[in-house]
Amino acid sequence: MNIDQYRISNHLFANKAQRFTHFIVDSLFIYILILSAGTTLVLLGEMFDNIVLSEWVETMSLFEIIVYSMLMIFLYYFLTEVYFARTIAKVITKTTVVKYDGSKPTVSNVFYRTLSRFIPFEFISYLGSAQKGWHDALSRTYVVNKKDFIKDRTAFIKSNEVHTI
Repeated sequence: MNIDQYRISNHLFANKAQRFTHFIVDSLFIYILILSAGTTLVLLGEMFDNIVLSEWVETMSLFEIIVYSMLMIFLYYFLTEVYFARTIAKVITKTTVVKYDGSKPTVSNVFYRTLSRFIPFEFISYLGSAQKGWHDALSRTYVVNKKDFIKDRTAFIKSNEVHTI
């Protein structure tokens, strides 16, 4: 490895308890988002006398509920990780998503990361000895403890400055 290239190391990874917390807390927020968006659509339909919109939300088929829920899940993860590199749960656990070199994930990384979450049983990909889930591996991203990451990267940059002087 070239000395001037920073790389994420295993000691920075979020632990399994944090990852489980991410799953639970983000699931709760997604559930709230799904209900809130549906309620908002009903209220907007009633406010603008658009009975079709209100009735559609109130009488959605199972297939429509699944598609609507998947859209909400996609939007939650994609938008929060594109703009902040963190979901609400990651803010709570003080973790963040980064690429292998410590940079912020690209839109492409986050897109693959979000799509990978829809793989059946992906959420249990942490139960083995791997420290990364499938959505991490497939998107080439890592979830790291933010404070430790910043400290580690800052130390790397400072040591590099000493070597280049």
